[in-house]
Amino acid sequence: MFTLPNLLTVARLILTPFVARHLYLHDVHGAFWLFVAAALTDLLDGSLARLLDQRSVLGAWLDPIADKVMLLTTLTMLAWTDLLPIWLWLLVAVRDVVILAGAEAYRRLTGRLDVRPTLSGKVATALEFILVSFTLADLALRWGLDRYIAGLVAATAIAVALSGLSYIWLWTGKTREFLRQNSARNQS
Repeated sequence: MFTLPNLLTVARLILTPFVARHLYLHDVHGAFWLFVAAALTDLLDGSLARLLDQRSVLGAWLDPIADKVMLLTTLTMLAWTDLLPIWLWLLVAVRDVVILAGAEAYRRLTGRLDVRPTLSGKVATALEFILVSFTLADLALRWGLDRYIAGLVAATAIAVALSGLSYIWLWTGKTREFLRQNSARNQS
């Protein structure tokens, strides 16, 4: 479905390797401005989809994927170039693997999958975006944000860990409920 909101989302995906390349080349200034452009597409795609009545299933799937790809790629490059701690990247990666593994295990068990982001997941993602944005802005524009980075790293790590635990709790609860209902059906 070629709508303006979906094209903006695709543009964000296309910008991702360019942000990564600029970080790889230690061109933080260029990476920052490309990241800003990507963030603008993120702000516009959802608003335009609602305003133009162009919401689509493709857009509903593509938007969070584009967000996650941009965020993980940028976070990976910032950690790889020692601009953010590697342990934070590992924590985020483990949390994402836990979420995906739990979702896949539940889908295999039940034959269906209804995934909705949790509040803790949204908070963790928001803090990840703020951390990456502050880090890039501080390095590119010398705004003096470095004094906030350590606190943001700690807050992000706590939010990511709590979000991972909440998804484990969620998938465990859904699995228990499914098994309980399945057991009750088999006994009747």
